[in-house]
Amino acid sequence: MRGFILLFALSFFTSSALTQTPPEQLFSGLPDDVTPELSKRGQFAVGVKTITVVNDKHLNPLDPTELERSLTLEVWYPTSSSDAEKTYYTDETRSGFTFSIQADAVRDAAVLNDKESVFPVVVISHGYTSYRTAMFHIGEHLASHGYIAVGIDHTGSTNADIDFATNPGAGFLSTLMNRARDQQFTLDWLTGDSEFAELADASSAGVIGHSMGGFGAINTIGACYDFTAPFVAGLSGSEDETANTQLASVLNICSANRENGTDPRWKAAAILAPWGGQHKLFSAESLASVNVPTIYISGDLDDISGYDGIRWMFDNHSFSSTYLLTYHEARHNIAHHPAPKAAYSNELDIGHYYESSWNSETLALINQHIILATMDCYLKSNDKACEYLSIRGSSNQIPVDGEKPAPWKGFDDRFSTGMTMEAKTP
Repeated sequence: MRGFILLFALSFFTSSALTQTPPEQLFSGLPDDVTPELSKRGQFAVGVKTITVVNDKHLNPLDPTELERSLTLEVWYPTSSSDAEKTYYTDETRSGFTFSIQADAVRDAAVLNDKESVFPVVVISHGYTSYRTAMFHIGEHLASHGYIAVGIDHTGSTNADIDFATNPGAGFLSTLMNRARDQQFTLDWLTGDSEFAELADASSAGVIGHSMGGFGAINTIGACYDFTAPFVAGLSGSEDETANTQLASVLNICSANRENGTDPRWKAAAILAPWGGQHKLFSAESLASVNVPTIYISGDLDDISGYDGIRWMFDNHSFSSTYLLTYHEARHNIAHHPAPKAAYSNELDIGHYYESSWNSETLALINQHIILATMDCYLKSNDKACEYLSIRGSSNQIPVDGEKPAPWKGFDDRFSTGMTMEAKTP
């Protein structure tokens, strides 16, 4: 009898292991004929590590007793471990439903041992609320093309940290305070004390930010926040004018509050649906002085950050290498990976991913293409990559005098609709 029970138990657990739901594959593998040229995988196999780091020089002006800030990072990097089993990412929706998604990277693979090569660093910063692998496809893509990409879990601003259904604003003040600081600290850590330091090009870095990540990234590359006491009062709910003025002063930092101004290692930024312009929370003068090449990417129906506010940021960002890619008929969800099945059960969750007029995989592939072009152009001084940014006007190939225009560079004929590209005149 005892042997029967043991045999039954072994059979049950073996069966359970065999029937365990595999990680979701969110990307269908569309053929090259219909996808942008630079969305294709690069030459390098990709490794990934999850690392927790501590900023022991963190200063919280609102809580002087808080002397440290811990961040969980996902680091993607070139590796030679191409034949090992691919890993997966486990995250949770805003409602707390966990899910696993298939990666195209090898967990804890050895960092590429190539003493003749160094790779630029790209910091990836999520919105409010989200998680460090929300743009994993961009991190993996950049690593395959010779970058070290690092996604940040912004502590106090993730899906796991915030009960979005009952108290959605619980981490918002922390987000305003820490987003840019986290981005700068992550670059400093990776190029200074990490195992990737010898592989990293310490002179060349980029930053990618979505929504509140974009709010932070604009500040990180040199813009100054311009909070006012009345705006802060709306956030805090306080009628204490003195306290609101003091809080506005605390929030009004420039260049991630870096003592020596903007870090010269920042060579490019990709800012997707950045929040803050709709409230003019950046000083126009500081936007005009930013001299880091930047591409803004936005939906013209963005109802979270507001397309007019994003255009205001672009219009005041006068540096010649400044671009605006607009997805027509898109709202705010233009940066995440496609929705996992766990998000399908309620509007709060699916509304964090879904775009009603755009396919999320299409958006992801276009973002991979245009962001790689931006980083290759300005971080690697690749003139051929810069040509992909020379596109202007509508992508729709509407015939003029009976002649259909050529497709945008890097796009196949007929498969580049629904976008416009603008840029400042050099």
